[in-house]
Amino acid sequence: MRVPVPDVVPPAEELGRVHFVGIGGAGLSAIARIMLARGIAVSGSDGVDSPTLASLRDAGATVFVGHDAAQVGDADTLVVSTAVREDNPEYVDAVRRGLRLLPRSSALASVMAGRRVVAVAGTHGKTTTTSLLTVALQAAGADPTYAVGGELAATGTNAAEGTGDLFVAEADESDGAFLHYSPYAAIVTNVDADHLDQWGTPEAYAAAFDEFADTVSSDGFLVCVVDDPGAAALAERHRALGRRVVTVSTRADAGVDVGPDTLAGVTLWSPGDHYLADALAALATGLTLGLDRAALVAGLAAYTGTKRRMEPKGEAGGVRVYDSYAHHPVEIVGDLQSGRALAGEGRLVVAFQPHLVSRTRIFGEAMGRALGAADEVVLTDVYLAREEADPEVTGAYVARSVPLPADRVAVVPDLDDLAAELARRARPGDLVLTLGAGTITTVGPRVLELLRDHG
Repeated sequence: MRVPVPDVVPPAEELGRVHFVGIGGAGLSAIARIMLARGIAVSGSDGVDSPTLASLRDAGATVFVGHDAAQVGDADTLVVSTAVREDNPEYVDAVRRGLRLLPRSSALASVMAGRRVVAVAGTHGKTTTTSLLTVALQAAGADPTYAVGGELAATGTNAAEGTGDLFVAEADESDGAFLHYSPYAAIVTNVDADHLDQWGTPEAYAAAFDEFADTVSSDGFLVCVVDDPGAAALAERHRALGRRVVTVSTRADAGVDVGPDTLAGVTLWSPGDHYLADALAALATGLTLGLDRAALVAGLAAYTGTKRRMEPKGEAGGVRVYDSYAHHPVEIVGDLQSGRALAGEGRLVVAFQPHLVSRTRIFGEAMGRALGAADEVVLTDVYLAREEADPEVTGAYVARSVPLPADRVAVVPDLDDLAAELARRARPGDLVLTLGAGTITTVGPRVLELLRDHG
C-alpha cells in the first residue's frame, strides 16, 4: 500500500508520538532509531518477532508482534510501510481517527530536517556505498547521522544519531521515495532498469533518476560512477545543465575526477570491481565535502562490511559460507565475481532465491545466465513479498537458463530443504554463497550446522 506524500512534512520533533506499522523493516527501523535517539516517543508493530524488534525495545520503543488497532494507542502520527495492506487494523483505525499518515519517505524527510543531506541512490550498491561513506566520514571526524538499508558490521545497527550537521541516507528508488529528500549532495552508483512494477518501462525508470538529480541543492554536487552507462549519461546531462558533477571510475584510463589510483595499495573488505566502485564513490564524496583524504582512506580501509552484503557466515568442514543480498542479474554477476575471487582454487556453490514474481518474470532468463558463473547452482522458489504467486514464474523458470550441465543445477522449491542440498553438494575447499533479498539469509547458518554434524 502506498500512503500519499503530504504537501508539508513537519520536522520529526513536531510529529508527537509516532507509531510505525512494519517497524521491523530496514527502512522504518532506521527512522525509528533516530527518533528514539532524539527523545521522541516511538511505538510500532510487525508481523513477526526479530532481533531488530528486540534492539528497538532495548532502545526504548514499545514494540508489538502482530497488528491490532488498540496498539496505536495515543499516537499522533502513523508511519506506514509499503508492505502493509489497506485492511491492516492499525492503518484502518488511524484513518478513522484522522491521524497524520506518513509513508517511509516522508518520515525519513522529517528526521533529515535541518541537516545537510547526502543521499545515496542507484539500482545496485546503495547500502554498501552508504555504509562506506558513513564509516569514512566518521573516520574523518564528521560524525554524521546515518540511515542505511543494512546493519554495519562495525556498529551492529542500521542507523544512529550523530553530532555533526551531515545526514547520510540510502535513497530508495523502488517506490519513488528518493524524489522527496532535497539533498545537498547525492551519489548515483548506477541506473540499471529495475522495479518495473512501479515504473513501467526502463525509460521511465531512468527519467526518475534525472528527476532525483534535479532535487540536489544548487550549491551542492552530484557524484556518478561512470563505469555504468546509465550513470555516465546522467552525469553528462547534468554537467551540461551546469550542475557540479564529480565522476568516478574503476578504470585507470577513464579520465574521471576520482579513479582507482586514489585507493592504490588499500585492501578493501571484499574483492570485486563493484565494491571498489562503491568505495571510490564514498571517497569522492568525502573529498568534495572538504574532508581529509588520509582520514577518509583510513576509514574505507577499516570498513568491515554490512550485513547481507558478501557477509561471511562461518566455516565448517573446510567449507566457507557467505550470504549476500543480490537479487538482480547485474548484482548476481558482481557477487559471483567476488565469490569466485574469495573461493580461490575451491569451487563456488551458489543458492539463489528469486525475489518478486514481477522481477523474476522480466529478468529470470538473465538471472539464470548470470548464475552460470558458479560451479554448482541450487534454485529455490520465488520469495513473493507483496505479490501473488504465479505457477509459471518459479525457481525452475530461472533454472532453465543456467548454462551448466543438468547435474550441476538443482531446484529445491521448499526453503526448508535447501540447507541439506547445499551441505550434500559442498566439498572441503568450496565456498557456498546464498543469494537473494528474501528469507534465504536464514539458510547459511543451517548449512554450517549440518556440515559440523556430519564432519
